[in-house]
Amino acid sequence: MSSSWPPPLRHLRLWLVDPPAISSFEWIPNDTFASSPAFISLTVFSYLTVTLLLHRKILPLPSPPPAFLRALSAAHNLVILLLSAAMAVGCSLSAAAQMPSFNWLLCFPPSTPPRGPVFFWAQVFYLSKIYEFVDTALILLAGGRRLSFLHVYHHAAVVVMCYLWLATAQSLIPIALVTNAGVHVAMYGYYLSTSLGWRWGRRWKRAVTRLQITQFVFSFAVSVGFLCLHFAGGGCEGMSGWVFNAALNASLLALFVDFHYAAYGGVKEEKDM
Repeated sequence: MSSSWPPPLRHLRLWLVDPPAISSFEWIPNDTFASSPAFISLTVFSYLTVTLLLHRKILPLPSPPPAFLRALSAAHNLVILLLSAAMAVGCSLSAAAQMPSFNWLLCFPPSTPPRGPVFFWAQVFYLSKIYEFVDTALILLAGGRRLSFLHVYHHAAVVVMCYLWLATAQSLIPIALVTNAGVHVAMYGYYLSTSLGWRWGRRWKRAVTRLQITQFVFSFAVSVGFLCLHFAGGGCEGMSGWVFNAALNASLLALFVDFHYAAYGGVKEEKDM
């Protein structure tokens, strides 16, 4: 099948799909790195605890020079930008190589094991969400004024969601991952430019928030297809993971809409994932 792909895609596939570590990846609970309930529980608990202690000034935090903080922020944003682009391309090519039919993108057959290149990129995506805790550290280093419930809740809950994607072999992994990573390319490109000193108009800040809101609305639209295939066919793998995902997206949509009205009514402004 890959021989029919255009040469640029074949070259990308050699790097992002075909290596044995990617093509033969398998998520094995309590064996694969970060795959145990204890790991995810301790990770989220530690993030919330340390964030609270630092925000309340119970733990000391240095005050780096503004120039150093801008450089650190720029480097972090560049890492997320490049990683998001790699995940979006890698998962897209992996889905094209792995799927037996178009319906597979919306509905993994029952008992589908979390194995293959799509699940490799889901694992990378999951670990990248832990790395994105650096977002919170940068806000705290800058004084913590922009730290909000939305920011902390979003970062903590998304890590749990990504863990459940893998633990339940959630059927919408390919679409959800590519969509979110694609949005992050745009978002962190914007954040990178602002950390480098470029100034954008207010409408561009609003556009970033609206892009995030659109992502959640799109996830519900795709879920309609998933539910139709699940109930009209023989079922789809990962229903329990989808339930958590849908509830989380509903809460985030409500919070982001509230933030949009508050921020662009002149109340507040925040960078969030």
